[in-house]
Amino acid sequence: MAKELRNSRIAGTGHYVPERVVKNSDLEKLMDTSDAWIVERTGIHERRYFEPGKDTTANMAANAARKALEKAGLEAKELDMIVFATLSPDYFFPGSGVLLQRELGISDIPAFDVRNQCSGFIYALSLADQFIKTGMYNNVLVVGSEIHSSGLEFNDRGRSVSVIFGDGAGAVVMTPSDSLDRGILSTHLHAQGEFAEELAAINPSSNLKERLTHEMIDDGSIYPYMNGSTVFKHAVTRFPEVINEALYANNLTAEDLDLVVPHQANLRITQFIQQKMKLPDSKVFSNIQKYGNTTAASVPIALSEAFEEGRVRDGDLVCLAAFGSGFTWASALIRW
Repeated sequence: MAKELRNSRIAGTGHYVPERVVKNSDLEKLMDTSDAWIVERTGIHERRYFEPGKDTTANMAANAARKALEKAGLEAKELDMIVFATLSPDYFFPGSGVLLQRELGISDIPAFDVRNQCSGFIYALSLADQFIKTGMYNNVLVVGSEIHSSGLEFNDRGRSVSVIFGDGAGAVVMTPSDSLDRGILSTHLHAQGEFAEELAAINPSSNLKERLTHEMIDDGSIYPYMNGSTVFKHAVTRFPEVINEALYANNLTAEDLDLVVPHQANLRITQFIQQKMKLPDSKVFSNIQKYGNTTAASVPIALSEAFEEGRVRDGDLVCLAAFGSGFTWASALIRW
């Protein structure tokens, strides 16, 4: 006999950011840039960088996960599955999901990584939602954790990308909802691979005779590349599109929203979306000013901070949305 479908809900949120604060003025010493230039183009004032020997992608995730578990009233041993979103795993293999499992002192449960960069957390959230909906699992940990600073080019050649990114981790614990009207109402996932190289880190590559060469290091092809104008053009289209898709699927409108938590890609993109959807400041959460773009970690960090600041309350309609490398984009509509 088939199990009756049920909704999943976010029972706890948590985040962790490294202690080291790197201001725009610090980057001025490394490349030809300025605080005014960075703020005008991105909205970023500072970001966090990891401390080698202290922070790792997996243990930052563990710090965020412990906070989420505490808020959910659960212990790590009660988890049924781990879904880990990251583009900066600790190792080439195995994935960071199993390392997080080890950090939390648990074993046997499934743990896997999602490699969808900026939209990775929402993709991971959607996967966890399906496992809970079908009754296969009850308590699922979903995390996004990133260390970018060790993979950036801190010189004039790399400045347009390097000033944007920061390090950090965010997590949620998902459990079954006691109502079909509460929790994750729907998720919406999309991809358009024809633009894969417009925002990418191409090397090291398994497609070559040698995955890593001195030439790759010298020509800078080991560092992230971004076609900023193309990314911006697609982002400002896809963000409102996928948010409206979620609203339409649930017979709701933008006026029904209490809060939008977008991927923290660029403050200009967020402001464009806000203007296009006619949303007041009170209905859009931004923290890119403090943390920069933390890709898969940005949505869970922002959601955790929004909850701590009282911006997310019982019964609120919250939409998470992301766009990034791939191109991939996604949304999740939640009745808190």
